[in-house]
Amino acid sequence: MGEFDNKEREEVFSKKVRAGKRTYFFDVKATRSGDYYLTVTESKKRLEDGVFVKHKIFLYKEDFEKFTEGLNETVDYIKTHQDVVEKRYEYSENGEHSTRSNDDFTF
Repeated sequence: MGEFDNKEREEVFSKKVRAGKRTYFFDVKATRSGDYYLTVTESKKRLEDGVFVKHKIFLYKEDFEKFTEGLNETVDYIKTHQDVVEKRYEYSENGEHSTRSNDDFTF
């Protein structure tokens, strides 16, 4: 079998989350020995040339607890110290979106 066949077999589960101008992919994959790990991919289209730029992290099961603790603590900090805007984009029927004019995107 070719390398492509092995890559197809290793994906166990996938979840796609569209969030404004970005799309996040949460993919559970398996190593050759059958151990699961998580890849988190952020995909965003560059306005200047329409190319999708992707950033990926790999998270292994031995790191899940520490990663989750750190993520939860960080999210709780933001929620405590700043209002979280749930909806920053308005979507039309054709899938296009526009930024609401009163949003502040500074951190």
